[in-house]
Amino acid sequence: TAKLDPETNEWILNGEKIFVTAGKECEAVVVWASLDRSRGRAAIKSFVVEKTRPGITMTKLEDKLGIRASDTASIVLEDCRIPFDNILGSSEIQEKKGGFRGVMATFDATRPSVAAGAVGVARAALEFTKEKLEEEGFTFPYDCGVHKLSAVQKEILDMEAELDAARLLVWKAGSMLDSKQRNSLEASSAKAKAGRAASIICQKCVALLGPLGCSCDWLVEKWMRDVKINDLFEGTGQINMLIVARNILQFGRDKLR
Repeated sequence: TAKLDPETNEWILNGEKIFVTAGKECEAVVVWASLDRSRGRAAIKSFVVEKTRPGITMTKLEDKLGIRASDTASIVLEDCRIPFDNILGSSEIQEKKGGFRGVMATFDATRPSVAAGAVGVARAALEFTKEKLEEEGFTFPYDCGVHKLSAVQKEILDMEAELDAARLLVWKAGSMLDSKQRNSLEASSAKAKAGRAASIICQKCVALLGPLGCSCDWLVEKWMRDVKINDLFEGTGQINMLIVARNILQFGRDKLR
């Protein structure tokens, strides 16, 4: 929550956020807070809070499965005072132009990049796996029927198809963002597809490589751990699928939850 102190013209922020990316190393955070909970989403505004402000505290540092090079922290705000100008945008609450729209627009911009990261990790795992299998005598023909392929060959070609589908969705979402077109459907489509496909591809690569796939001697096990986050942050795969369905069917929150 955010409340304006009229005497000092400062915002007083209270609340907690878990799983803050770079929460330890960052110098400032952007906080989404409500000016008036009774006004719903329209009252949500964005604020810049420097880490040096009294009242902002990092309470926990996560020990994570993957992306361990990136710190993830919990941050608590207790009567944290910031200058009035630290609000991003207007302090006026407008029902039809609420701050929540800006929050969601942020995701339209960040989801394609998260999806692109998933595609990159999956590509690294798949190319490495193909290289190791080719060293053992496997080939991967593209000019014969599925019935002529071995189980391993079919697995690799299926993964390549999934990766290409994810990559094309990412390119489309990114292209629309660059040209300033609304890309809510495309951004969520790319994020949902790439996050899920990349997780499955990396898991299959570990399985195809056998014991060495699980060994820390190769990077495949790390890629499998790291890529899972792409199916979780910036909106889970399930949430993004819900957004895709709402956009295609033109349903609101009241009709499709």
